[in-house]
Amino acid sequence: MPLVVVGISVVILLFLMTKLKLNGFIALLLVAVGVALVRGVGMDKIPDVLAEGVGGQIGDTLLVVGLGAMVGRVMGDAGAAQRIANTLIDTFGLRWVQVAMVVTAMLIGVTMFYEVAFVIIVPVAFTIVRVTRKNLLWVGLPMSIALSTMHSFLPPHPGPTAVASTFHASVGLTLFYGLFIAIPAGALIALVWPRLPFVRAMDPQIPKGLVTERTFTDEEMPSLGWSLSVALVPVVLIAGAAVTDMAVSGSSPFLRFITFIGSAPVALMITLLLAVWAFGPRIGRSLGEVSASCNSAAQAMAMILLVIGAGGAFKEVLVEGGISDYIKDVMGDWPISPIILAWLIAVILRVALGSATVAVVTAAGVVQPLLENSGVHPELMVLAVSCGSIAFSHVNDPGFWMFKEYFNLSVIDAIKARTTYTTVLAVLGLGGVLAVEWTLEALNV
Repeated sequence: MPLVVVGISVVILLFLMTKLKLNGFIALLLVAVGVALVRGVGMDKIPDVLAEGVGGQIGDTLLVVGLGAMVGRVMGDAGAAQRIANTLIDTFGLRWVQVAMVVTAMLIGVTMFYEVAFVIIVPVAFTIVRVTRKNLLWVGLPMSIALSTMHSFLPPHPGPTAVASTFHASVGLTLFYGLFIAIPAGALIALVWPRLPFVRAMDPQIPKGLVTERTFTDEEMPSLGWSLSVALVPVVLIAGAAVTDMAVSGSSPFLRFITFIGSAPVALMITLLLAVWAFGPRIGRSLGEVSASCNSAAQAMAMILLVIGAGGAFKEVLVEGGISDYIKDVMGDWPISPIILAWLIAVILRVALGSATVAVVTAAGVVQPLLENSGVHPELMVLAVSCGSIAFSHVNDPGFWMFKEYFNLSVIDAIKARTTYTTVLAVLGLGGVLAVEWTLEALNV
């Protein structure tokens, strides 16, 4: 049975990494090869499948994570990250620093991909931890939870947007309904999870090389205006492109230019150049010192990127092995509510494959024929599928490895922290979708 193969592969992977202490990159590739052989992928095809998985994942991630890490390190070495961190602490107070991280993450995460927003905000979280001596997860986990919620629940993120197209749903209405679900659910879990005993027992340290160890005086730091301006450049460019794409139809040189500068890699490249100019010679640092900051960030990211790429290879093997087709065939005729069925299929595909994108697209294809005569608002179907796709993030999800490596956690601790919060978010999301459906029916909308 295909799902048994998935379960056994996860157990073997956990054994290799926790008991044998095998490097995550090597362990993921070994398990991926084993699954490919068991699922009947031809031995001559396995290298290509692995390369496609690594290439697809790294292709999506390398530029964003690499440039984002460089921006963060340059801002950190110049004192800009500390300036922003100090301002957040002064504005919200040390007691409300988690609220500050949630508000910041939700505002940025509405239009930005999880990975992009993560690498932009995490240097500030690291700096707050270093300045306040708070636990890393106490500050960083609320940020990650808020970003996960925005990315998984709402358009214009890729999963919800793709499903909205499949169901012919209004992107604007989907976003409108989704905000009523995402904001309370994300904020609740973001503030509760760091307080749970099994999370508070963890005390990870900031990974070496991703943040400066220096504490700056007020005179040494750049102004808040420059610090915020540089930090918000990618937010403005990416969000502006997303809003323009939703609001304006057709094609013109202006729209193509907006799309170009609003793509995540280009926006981050522009931000890096601005950071080099603003925080280099302008504050007395040579270009050589700024380049050294970029080099340090790149070196620190090497193993993180390798592990994320190997996670992509594992995911690709599961897809090539026919796991998604099996689930689609088994569950397509289940006689339950289309909303619950859509959510459940997305959850199972997410558990089996790790890819939220594959989960939402496949689940949408399964339930689309049920939508026409169901009377369910297509926007709610989009939200049901999107909520399901966040559940049970674990070792076959490349995002899991990004979370694990940035927060310097063991595999078991990452499962305890991330797998649990993503699952509860998915359940709360389903409850929110059903509540919105009931409200719309009561209002006869």
